[in-house]
Amino acid sequence: MKKLFAGILATALLAGATFGFAACDDDKNSGNNGGGGNNGVPLADLEVYSPDGAPALSLCYAISEEDKKKDELFDFDIVNADTITTYVTGANPKADICVLPVNDAAKILGTGSVYQMLGTVTNGNLYFLTTGDNAVLTAENLKTTLVGKKVGVVQLPKVPGLTLQVVLSKYDIPYQTIESAQAEGDATKVNLVAFTPENVTPAGGCDYYLCPEPAASAKIKGTATAQKPFNMAGNLQALYGEEGGYPQAAVVAKKSVIENRLSDVKTFLGYLEKSAEFLESASVQDILRLLEEEREDGVTPSFSDKNLTKEVVARCSVCFTASKTCKEKVVAFLDKLIAVNPNSTAKPADDFFYMG
Repeated sequence: MKKLFAGILATALLAGATFGFAACDDDKNSGNNGGGGNNGVPLADLEVYSPDGAPALSLCYAISEEDKKKDELFDFDIVNADTITTYVTGANPKADICVLPVNDAAKILGTGSVYQMLGTVTNGNLYFLTTGDNAVLTAENLKTTLVGKKVGVVQLPKVPGLTLQVVLSKYDIPYQTIESAQAEGDATKVNLVAFTPENVTPAGGCDYYLCPEPAASAKIKGTATAQKPFNMAGNLQALYGEEGGYPQAAVVAKKSVIENRLSDVKTFLGYLEKSAEFLESASVQDILRLLEEEREDGVTPSFSDKNLTKEVVARCSVCFTASKTCKEKVVAFLDKLIAVNPNSTAKPADDFFYMG
């Protein structure tokens, strides 16, 4: 529906440009909040892309504020998470501003030549599930509880699995990856198994599972009446051991956009700074509506009225931190990921961080 309206609008604008070209000449000196172009022609909306899911929550306040304007500055696009890097790569990348995993941002854009990081927007949404009398995982019992156990990990090769390995290394806990929950584990190590959200069940064969929100809460709700229901069994962000969790998703902007449309970038940063406060007060229905407005056709929603609650929103850890404040924390996190897997990311150049 969004793209249909966009097509109708584009046709209308083209017709308007044909009939109104002469009138534009009378407004050569006009502009709008940094968005005015040369010869009075308004600049195009800035294209903002985000993967669906927790990162997209960080844009809800921005979307709501832009909806109130007669002349919007930004066009939001919520896309499939698997495709997000395609919008910041190539000879002419589509995204003027983009939210993406911090490790991908550093690896792909870390030279700072095309994009710069404005800050981080989410800080981890990973939680442990278990059944029966298994202990809730804490810093004090992590080693004694997990060694010899099997842990099913959603997105084991990506940031969730890498961050878990960072945490295990922090506590000097040996681990290995095994092919499946049916494979024999090592009694002296934590045995990690790759899982998809659909395959995480109480009968999946693991002692614990690491899941992102909203899947974690959905699993607990969906198994509540089962013989072996899931229980919440720990918070990876807390085990990481730094206040506020770990830097999960970053927001970047084209360097040319920062240079040429700084006032618009500052408007966007103002939206991000209020994103957490907005999510605390907004209703679940309003959040779902805002995301639906900007979700690309064909993208299966991560959130719905069946899995999104105020508690889930809170556990998605949305909070904007500007690069000038979080740079050291981001670099330290990336160094830890590299220690686990040198190909998972890259150490960014200083110019990658927008320090304005």
